[in-house]
Amino acid sequence: MHRRFIVPGVLAASLLLAIPASAADFFPGAPGIGDPYYPASGNGGYDVSHYDLRLTYQPATDLLQGTATLLATARQDLSRFHLDFGLAVEEVRVNGRKAAFAATGGQELEITPATPLTKGQSASVVVRYAGKPSELKIDGYTAWQRTPDGGVAAQEPESAVWWYPSNDHPLDKATYDISVSVPDGTQAISNGVLQSQSSKLGWTRYNWRSNKPQATYLTTLAVGRFDITTDRTADGLPILNAYSKDLGDNAGAARASVERTGEVAEWLTGVFGPYPFNALGGYVPNVTSGFALETQTRPFYSPKQFANGANVSVVVHELAHQWYGDSVSVRGWKDIWINEGFARYSQWLWSEKEGEGTAQELADYLYARYPADDAFWTVKPGDPGPDNQFHGAVYDRGALALQALRNRIGDEDFFAVLKGWPAEHAYGNASVNDFVTYAERISDTPLAGLFDTWLFQPSKPAGGAAAEAGPVRSDAVPERPASWQRIAATNTIHER
Repeated sequence: MHRRFIVPGVLAASLLLAIPASAADFFPGAPGIGDPYYPASGNGGYDVSHYDLRLTYQPATDLLQGTATLLATARQDLSRFHLDFGLAVEEVRVNGRKAAFAATGGQELEITPATPLTKGQSASVVVRYAGKPSELKIDGYTAWQRTPDGGVAAQEPESAVWWYPSNDHPLDKATYDISVSVPDGTQAISNGVLQSQSSKLGWTRYNWRSNKPQATYLTTLAVGRFDITTDRTADGLPILNAYSKDLGDNAGAARASVERTGEVAEWLTGVFGPYPFNALGGYVPNVTSGFALETQTRPFYSPKQFANGANVSVVVHELAHQWYGDSVSVRGWKDIWINEGFARYSQWLWSEKEGEGTAQELADYLYARYPADDAFWTVKPGDPGPDNQFHGAVYDRGALALQALRNRIGDEDFFAVLKGWPAEHAYGNASVNDFVTYAERISDTPLAGLFDTWLFQPSKPAGGAAAEAGPVRSDAVPERPASWQRIAATNTIHER
């Protein structure tokens, strides 16, 4: 760190001359990436392009040992930098040389390289570590879930902190190689394509690769005993689904839902354009939590999502995120509507396709269910605040906003927007304002007022989701669409 000293007279001048001219240019990278919802998330000063994780996990003890290699580029002259991580670290090397390190702030690994990094310089960062992820609590919870036969890493907005060091924010996406060794008879499931597996001395190593940019929270690991099914899409992409062997009464319903992944993805390509990744599938571990998560290429599903029978709607939701949330990720967590409003609306479109209620019928029913004085309408989907980031209004009022947009600009422009947006911002990040600007350009229609009404005003919009097409038909709650119960069953999708 460059420090300014107040020293009198000639002594001050001689000290300044003794400092190399470039020394003043080196500063620490920020301990956060600048997201106001989560100030501690991510880090400043560098970008990661690739993670290579080589792990060993023992289910019986929950001991995870790892060596993480990060390939990064300095965005400024760096005297030191931070990674987000919570487990005990044994050694850090930067560009092959040992680096000083310290754990600070509960989830920060502060690294001081032997030689400062200059702006634009490539760096390899190797971190050796070990610990029990389920014992690590940050803000009172853990993103690592123990199961009867292993463990699972899946959570939003953060999960990497519990099992590998990273720049843990969607703004810094990277490719991944994840290699995991587990006891024979146990499998390790992760993102992307299984490149290979091999056994030696009672251990089996699984090597997974994700070759497209991936946000840290979308990276997943599941270790346990699974029944695995494989297939290929009509376009030849590999499908891999995995189900814990001890799902009990939920096993059949889970399979009846997740095994339709290829069919749902094929339908979604007609709505959102070409599937953006090199693999797809899903997994259902034996966890006690109730949520599902759009982990890239291989969504995580709690068995509780299928407690009342098969529910393809939740599969539609998580697969829609592969376009809206995974390929195009939020610029900041306040932009969560870009993820959740569209995933929920995809469920409405699936209902429309299946003849179980049109999107308009679902919008009318939802709008009528909440009176004007209900707190539901006080949540602003366009900027809900960290406490309401996964509030039902972000999903449901967010979907109502899309129905209002559809009614305003018509089906031709509306579906052109839905398909064009993921292509325009593929593998990048975007904001709610970016979407508004894009929709205005494609439809050649001023839309700022519409989006302000539906996304940013803390009150019930007048006239309902049908208002853009005509007056409200009735003050009475319309008949409940047949798909409503299955859609509503996914309302716990992101509850911890």
